[in-house]
Amino acid sequence: MKILVINGPNLNMLGIREPDIYGKSTYNDLCEMIKTHAEKLGIEVELYQSNHEGDIVDKIQSAYGNTDGIVINPAAYTHTSVAILDALKAVAVPAVEVHISDVDSREDFRQISYVRLACIATISGHGFDGYIEAMDILMQRNES
Repeated sequence: MKILVINGPNLNMLGIREPDIYGKSTYNDLCEMIKTHAEKLGIEVELYQSNHEGDIVDKIQSAYGNTDGIVINPAAYTHTSVAILDALKAVAVPAVEVHISDVDSREDFRQISYVRLACIATISGHGFDGYIEAMDILMQRNES
């Protein structure tokens, strides 16, 4: 099984960006945690981060035919990007939306998620552990 983990804008700034919301762990810490869990599950994982919407769309499209699941934290694009939604729908690869913070308890505009319409599950407010939960969901789905 192969899972593609996509992170959107500013997630490369974890540990620096609003540590009271996102914590003090870095993006590299997150990547290591994901790789360790993938190893434990015996699956292949590809990690990708971009601050550019079109690059994220291209990466989603590249998953067609060679990826079994997508874990996606589109960050701010969650609330604005129909293009990312359309890319997820086009490839029809099972996807799980992840947010480190509890977006449902934050600003009103964060209540809107376009990508959720193409995802089999959403995990919000579980910190980095949300990525692990998302991988587990995709693994269980693949096994059934």
